[in-house]
Amino acid sequence: MNILDKIIAQKHIEVAEKSSLVPVKLLEKSIFFEGKVVSMKRYVTDAEKSGIISEFKRQSPSKGIINGAAQIETVSIGYMQAGASALSILTDKDFFGGSNEDLKSARKFNFCPILRKDFVIDEYQILEAKSIGADCILLIAAALEPAKLKSLAAFAKSLGLEVLMEVHDGEELERSLCEELDLVGVNNRNLKTFEVSLDTSLELVEKIPSSFVKISESGISKPETLVTLKKAGFDGFLIGENFMKSSRPEQAAYNFIKEYKKLLAKETALDQA
Repeated sequence: MNILDKIIAQKHIEVAEKSSLVPVKLLEKSIFFEGKVVSMKRYVTDAEKSGIISEFKRQSPSKGIINGAAQIETVSIGYMQAGASALSILTDKDFFGGSNEDLKSARKFNFCPILRKDFVIDEYQILEAKSIGADCILLIAAALEPAKLKSLAAFAKSLGLEVLMEVHDGEELERSLCEELDLVGVNNRNLKTFEVSLDTSLELVEKIPSSFVKISESGISKPETLVTLKKAGFDGFLIGENFMKSSRPEQAAYNFIKEYKKLLAKETALDQA
């Protein structure tokens, strides 16, 4: 049983428990439920912004604790001030040390798109995402049958949420693409082996139809890499661990984004010369 299988098995237990404790009617009474969604698509592709989705992640199954002391308020506000386009907030507790409260806090302090980063297998989790203030949900192709992924994406759209689908290879991309998606992310980290390779993004970028916003995720540690990915055709980049491993993630994000913008401006000037 690989780590993804373990996480999904745990999610089935978690969803059963949560849905018996907090009925849908209660989720729908949340102050966030009727809130207007902030478009991840629009913010990520805005030429004035960096295209970076900065992630708040305390720990991971492969790395253990990355940053146990980080405060969601300080880091999320700092990320946005640093020039991030959007936020990604881990809400999985057992494997990533996150919580729904983290996302609620981020929502309270920031007007920007927020991705609920979790392992969605059930409509209940999508209603929950809306009730805690998320604008976008993640659907992982490796964890869902194509028909299930399509129906969950359609359900999310019916609530006004945007959908980011994550793939790890060409086969997942081919079988899971559907018109209900808004963004397609290529995870450079294989969730079964945890090996990281940026070649995954570079190999798949042209296979993603241009009607979807293209995101490269994981394993990005240098601003130069972003320039390469941008030139290859990616609109956005999800970066978490590289910022979170710093004692001040928001400062790490500021320095990274500043350097990236400088490199990009230089590259653009060269192209126009």
